[in-house]
Amino acid sequence: MCAQLHFNICKDTGAQLDKKHWHEHVPKSVETSHGGKLTILWYQQVQTERTIPNNRLDIIIRDNEKGTCMLIDVAISGDRNVIKKEAEKIPEYKDFTIEMQRIWNVKTKVIPVLAGATGTISKSFRKYVSYIPGNYEVKELQKKKTAILGTAHILRNVLM
Repeated sequence: MCAQLHFNICKDTGAQLDKKHWHEHVPKSVETSHGGKLTILWYQQVQTERTIPNNRLDIIIRDNEKGTCMLIDVAISGDRNVIKKEAEKIPEYKDFTIEMQRIWNVKTKVIPVLAGATGTISKSFRKYVSYIPGNYEVKELQKKKTAILGTAHILRNVLM
């Protein structure tokens, strides 16, 4: 699901894409939109002056013109835990949000995007996804195929 979001963000903002389909897309660590308006960071640890444990998010979108920053955390959890995990995400990144606002002088927002392993979503899922640049069909993000591919990717990384 994270690669799908990244692909759609790049497509919507005019960043260069090397593939036509999201499932073939290999995100680069730093992308810049056409004209340099947006900087898109993929799973990058951000250096801060003080030690912050949660300083690596899945996607960070910095809008250089508007002075805003979106911190997007994507996760696939157990179906029963979706609402609980979503509620934990915003406070989890509070220190990082404050530090980003101070260092980059931007207005920062945490956007948790969580789905269950079989596609279960919370009531606020649509609201959070609507903040992210790009056109999204919730059904597409919610598909079992997307969730299962994400789960398989995590398992491959852990087991290898």
